Amino acid sequence: MLEERIKSILEGKLAELGYDLYQVKFKSGKNANLSIVVDRIQPISLEEIVSVSEKVSSWLDEANIIDEAYTLDVSSLGAEKPLKIEQLPSYIGHYVHLHLLHPVEGENILEGTLESIENEEVTLAIKVKTRVKHLHFKIADVDKARLAIEF
Repeated sequence: MLEERIKSILEGKLAELGYDLYQVKFKSGKNANLSIVVDRIQPISLEEIVSVSEKVSSWLDEANIIDEAYTLDVSSLGAEKPLKIEQLPSYIGHYVHLHLLHPVEGENILEGTLESIENEEVTLAIKVKTRVKHLHFKIADVDKARLAIEF
């Protein structure tokens, strides 16, 4: 499959640059399009996306595995990217949106700063009007997680 061949060409090279290859999608036809999504823990700037795009284009031209003209679209997961639960310790200090299996103080959707994860317990600092409240719950209770934008 073409997407698997593209992944095999790009994964190692992107890893050397500090990126994970999150997704590869190729749509063939009149408006052929190759969509590449990269990720890393640190935010990815537009300038970095441009640089990665240029490198990916060069690597794919060199490999010469796509037989038709196509548009290359390189992007990141964005400011509110989904997070894998096992990756949460890497995001301590970040503002996150969490969906919990079991409510904490009546809420199962929380947004706040991820303060710590110790002994399988999460500490999340949330704002309640003008003060900060520290909530504690088991990491096993986190169903879904993503980065969030703090206003």
